[in-house]
Amino acid sequence: MDKHAMAAFLRSRREQIRPEDVGLPRGARRRTPGLRREEVAQLAHISTDHYSRLEQARGRHPSRQVLQGIARALRLSDQERAHLFSLAGEVEHNRDRLPSREVAPATAALLKRLADTPALVVDNTCQVLAWNPLAAALFEDFSALRTADRNILRRIFRPHDQDPTTYRITDRQRLMTTAVSYLRVAATHYPDSAELRSLIAELTATSADFARLWNSQELRIDHHVRQVFLHPQVGPIELDFDVLTVPDRDQQVVIFTAEPGSSAHQNLQLLKVMDTQRMDAPV
Repeated sequence: MDKHAMAAFLRSRREQIRPEDVGLPRGARRRTPGLRREEVAQLAHISTDHYSRLEQARGRHPSRQVLQGIARALRLSDQERAHLFSLAGEVEHNRDRLPSREVAPATAALLKRLADTPALVVDNTCQVLAWNPLAAALFEDFSALRTADRNILRRIFRPHDQDPTTYRITDRQRLMTTAVSYLRVAATHYPDSAELRSLIAELTATSADFARLWNSQELRIDHHVRQVFLHPQVGPIELDFDVLTVPDRDQQVVIFTAEPGSSAHQNLQLLKVMDTQRMDAPV
């Protein structure tokens, strides 16, 4: 059980929940952002003292029932809930190695059918496992990269002495926070993975932005968000992207879509017909 990481995570999530989100009145004298500790305890059906001790890194090991109550009270997503359980020592098997990165045939077939929509398959370490040609046209030619360099974290947290033009978007901070959050979930699921420890050490040593986010204990995973991509050839493209979890795998399908008839949709069609190299993924 990582008491200090759990305490920071609980505080972060509590401060992001508005009282009205859980059916509580805001009140005129509220001084704390988000919920009060006693409100979380009430919603989780545990004592205020027990919850407060957890946030102060002084609590005893919580039971699974207590963790489930806290997860419900804080409206945690599946990934956030798994992260909470892992911080409490409720880790899965195979702590020392990551799951298979083989993409299921059905998932690979889905990417091929999405001919007019950029789509990627990534794992919880933000490793790009498969992609369709339009995703390569939007981001970069993944087939030209070494396997290690097909990691989104490595691309967005590159050392400052390199040209930081990869994945140019208007809300770069949000992308960085989400990417680090996925890595945090993977690290708690597989705490003994040498590959993960090496990746975290590498990014911490080469990027002050990564080190700041990693040490903050913030966990925020967006499953739907709109971003403006600044493509060097066609200009800005405003896209909605949705993250779909692949059942029984630590993998996500990320799909980027544009409103039909919009300028963004026209720019995607332009990307599709541009003379690019063949970028099919070796799934």
